[in-house]
Amino acid sequence: MNKYAIEAQAVCKRFSDGTGHSIDVLSGVTFAAAPGEVLAIVGASGSGKSTLLHILGGLDVPDSGRVLICGQDIGTLSDKALGDMRNHSLGFVYQFHHLLPEFSALENAAMPLLIRRTPKEQALAKAKAALEVLGLSERLTHLPSQLSGGERQRTAIARAMVADPSCILADEPTGNLDQDTALEVFDCLVKTAKAKGTAVVIVTHDLQIASRCDRVLRLAAGVIEEVSGV
Repeated sequence: MNKYAIEAQAVCKRFSDGTGHSIDVLSGVTFAAAPGEVLAIVGASGSGKSTLLHILGGLDVPDSGRVLICGQDIGTLSDKALGDMRNHSLGFVYQFHHLLPEFSALENAAMPLLIRRTPKEQALAKAKAALEVLGLSERLTHLPSQLSGGERQRTAIARAMVADPSCILADEPTGNLDQDTALEVFDCLVKTAKAKGTAVVIVTHDLQIASRCDRVLRLAAGVIEEVSGV
């Protein structure tokens, strides 16, 4: 097993401001998360948190530096290999659940496995187990429109976890929920990740959520640093 589930090594990203000048959004960002570690990234709006998460997930490329998933430099992969890596090694949870409205909670949770062409019976069995762990055993056949906000987000977590990824990338996953539900959903995510040895990198504005993580990193002026006492 690799020491780290995910690593960012000297990641830099700059954007044009439209006037011929460039803005350094990420300036040599370096950090790593070990299997089972829950890491929060905090920072002001516009500080580059989502940009960093997109680069970690292979949705964007850095101008320099690299990202390693389980020791594999994702910048060296072909488009197909990158897609396979994302499907097998990464799970994604967003502020808005992005569940498919015409499919049940069970079918939504199974989707990464179905995309992978896992036999349907096997995919649904794994999805059922994931949903049951998250307290949704009575909601398997419900459509997203029939679920509460917290239930929809827990279904999204089950979908992210069903393929046993090495790392979950979560972008404001509780930002659309009230505080009590947010903490409940976050605790479900952490409990499941810890049980499976899955690393979690979570971008959040919620300092109460951040304080419950193993470590907290703050991104400001393109630079990331570990903080304590959030």
